[in-house]
Amino acid sequence: MSLLTVYQALEQGEWIDIPEGWLQGRTIYGGVVAGLMMQKVLLSIADPTKRLLSASVTFVGPVQQGAARITAEILRQGKSVTTVEVRLWQDDAVQSILIASFGTARSSEIHVRQERAAPNYLPPEHLSGMQKHADFPQCYQQFDVRWAEGAVPCTASTQSDFGGWCRFEPEKHQDRAFGVADLMTLFDIWPPGVLPLFKNLAPASSLTWHVTYVNPLQQNLHDWFKYKVFTDYAAEGYATEYAHLWDAENRLIAISRQTVTVFA
Repeated sequence: MSLLTVYQALEQGEWIDIPEGWLQGRTIYGGVVAGLMMQKVLLSIADPTKRLLSASVTFVGPVQQGAARITAEILRQGKSVTTVEVRLWQDDAVQSILIASFGTARSSEIHVRQERAAPNYLPPEHLSGMQKHADFPQCYQQFDVRWAEGAVPCTASTQSDFGGWCRFEPEKHQDRAFGVADLMTLFDIWPPGVLPLFKNLAPASSLTWHVTYVNPLQQNLHDWFKYKVFTDYAAEGYATEYAHLWDAENRLIAISRQTVTVFA
């Protein structure tokens, strides 16, 4: 079952079946959970002139493959900004929450362009795919991830953080227009920035995730994106990090900030 099929099921109601192939350990990969909730937001927005400004996700509990209920509530629909809350339910319990804000462009005299410049990486065709490394979760088979900077996870590196290229795996996903729900799904595929420090394979997962959108999407599902993460702080089993995502033309697309739980 393709993501597009699940997106279409959300148009018919609240119940969906989370398809096979998205496991991350014993739970469903958080990016696809966020992507499905974002698709429900998009279906709930009554004003097509409003574009996504930001989204915040809290991963409350583990999501399992199979039936799930996704509900949406418009918290406020103002002249400029609309705020929507979406919840994903399984076994009569909330497992994930997403709050998204959409807004229309407004006239303003304030213009600041200090966004982080895109790194200069080798083209992706000159880099090896991340999914070739052993012991990575099933969900990585859905994507083509190419390491360009920093150490790979679980190599006892002395330095955290990394960067590279990513896209949906062309052999598993038919090319089509790339949407906001797809961006949520793709953006989260990179592991936490502290994972290169791990001496052995151990769990680490997103607890909260905030995404700010900068430039509108103009891509297709098979197009490449650049990614780079920086860890601010890690101690006592938690880490705080931020990351940037650019398109292949070095346009800044989105900025991410995460709180990560670390079990190593």
